[in-house]
Amino acid sequence: MGGQDKDGAIEATLIPGDGIGPEITRAVVAVLEALGSPFAWDTQQGGLAGIEAHGDPLPGVTLDSIRRTRLALKGPLTTPVGGGFRSVNVRLREEFGLYANVRPAKTMVPGGRYEDIDLVIVRENVEGLYVAFEHYIPIDGDPHAVAISSGVNTRAGSRRILEFAFDYAARNGRRKVTVVHKANVLKALTGIFLETAKEVAPRYAGKVEWDDRIVDACAMQLVLDPWRFDVIVTTNLFGDILSDLAAGLIGGLGTAPGANIGADAAIFEAVHGSAPDIAGRGVANPLAMLLASALMLEHVGRGHLAARMRAAVAKTLNEDNIRTRDLGGTASTMEFAEAVIRHVRSEA
Repeated sequence: MGGQDKDGAIEATLIPGDGIGPEITRAVVAVLEALGSPFAWDTQQGGLAGIEAHGDPLPGVTLDSIRRTRLALKGPLTTPVGGGFRSVNVRLREEFGLYANVRPAKTMVPGGRYEDIDLVIVRENVEGLYVAFEHYIPIDGDPHAVAISSGVNTRAGSRRILEFAFDYAARNGRRKVTVVHKANVLKALTGIFLETAKEVAPRYAGKVEWDDRIVDACAMQLVLDPWRFDVIVTTNLFGDILSDLAAGLIGGLGTAPGANIGADAAIFEAVHGSAPDIAGRGVANPLAMLLASALMLEHVGRGHLAARMRAAVAKTLNEDNIRTRDLGGTASTMEFAEAVIRHVRSEA
């Protein structure tokens, strides 16, 4: 990925984002500084802040920065409703070919509805129904009488994400990959995904088990018995839905990090929204972005720092019982970060 500066820090783009984004970004950067400042940041704007500064939610200077560093950490970005702007996240995936979305769901705070959840959703990120080949057919004076959308899955795209998921499982000591589809109804659009899985999976025999599930059955089983799953790989729309379902098993999007990975670039993010209703109050939970930065550290080969961060977070949550309001505590954003920093430094 990106190069290194004279102190050995890895060059990366930092996009604080909108709403609570700047607050949680400050907290995350402070924790990373306590870990020895592994990243040299080029701070750029996106979302509403990008429109304010450059007239575009995804300004050219931000894109240029990511092209140079090939590595980014971003807070939540808001795409304005109306105004002709496409989703910032979709544009980023398309621009940098970020074909793999990785969403771990791991229990951080015990005592919820589910205990000991530890699974990963791998979502194909650039194909499927989200290519948005859409149009309307007018009838009897109604310009929107019929809406039509076409999805696109390719053999090459299916193979790429399936190989990514099986490689991820093998590399991380995971036991099984579940391929999720709707090939019983969408026989072409998701049938090609299942067909390709049957070609890819045998290459991992003896390393990683595999099975398949129809998406509606998978959703039910995730609620009834989530422990049966390890790594789930699926198409774009199904992955979007199931990854949020999995986040619900561990307490919500406030604890859910995300990674968007391509052949030549990677962007890590807090997957929750910008929460403008609590922006500026210093109460937002920085945990999702913290965990996203841990994924980023692993991606650049600094897994030991990611392990230190996660250990510090676990002690803060479960030994100190320091938690933000959404997790039942009273800590502010920076109080939580400062507690994590104390543990990081004590483990140095």
